[in-house]
Amino acid sequence: MEQQYFKEYSPALNRDMECKVYGHAGRPVLYIPCQDGRFFDFENFHMTDAWAPFIDEGRVMVFAIDTIDRESWSAIDGDPYWRIRRYEDWIRYITDEMVPFMRNMVNERNDWTGYPGIMAFGCSLGATHAANLYFRRPDLFDRLLALSGIYTAEYGFGSYMDEVVYNNSPLHYLPNMPLDHPYIELYNLKRAVICVGQGAWELPESTRQLARVLEDKGIHAWVDFWGHDCCHDWYWWYKQVDYFVPHLLENTSA
Repeated sequence: MEQQYFKEYSPALNRDMECKVYGHAGRPVLYIPCQDGRFFDFENFHMTDAWAPFIDEGRVMVFAIDTIDRESWSAIDGDPYWRIRRYEDWIRYITDEMVPFMRNMVNERNDWTGYPGIMAFGCSLGATHAANLYFRRPDLFDRLLALSGIYTAEYGFGSYMDEVVYNNSPLHYLPNMPLDHPYIELYNLKRAVICVGQGAWELPESTRQLARVLEDKGIHAWVDFWGHDCCHDWYWWYKQVDYFVPHLLENTSA
């Protein structure tokens, strides 16, 4: 498995950011770590093993990045006004810096021109961030794999609400999306998988709420509830990657 490490200055975050790329060809996958996680968690927690068949076959290139949860969602004693704006800086880092970087690399590796589709992937709070990116920017992300996420910003910001919190909380902004909003048509041209277990440490109610919203809006997604033996842990996320990724890669050029 080809691996490359990068460390570059981010204007959006005003600091150096690290990432690692796994694979030699295929469609781009943005991996967002679990809460407070780092880019190397993809490898250290053996998620590389779950993705290895797709990486080694040249079907995907996985770009593992850092979170800034310790400055935003996890810093619950800090001022929520500034914490959510720091999170928005991180969103801009992804959309304005990582997305062009990813596109350029996969275009070069695959001899593509202008290939836009990126899969957002994460587990736990990483799934929260991945889903937010997918629903906010369907112009950039055409696949979603969200495992064991929570889809309201209340998890990190409690009862505090302003326009920036609202714009980063799918269970707030999706219910208010008009039925004729152009994003709904975009979502339905793409593929999303949202999965949660019902065992220890899982919080399936957030996924149930999201499923109801998606159904009400006519937004197509595969929302799957696994059994009461399925807990909030890596062992189950490996199984879910193996189960769902073929669907997400089906009928694509990569």
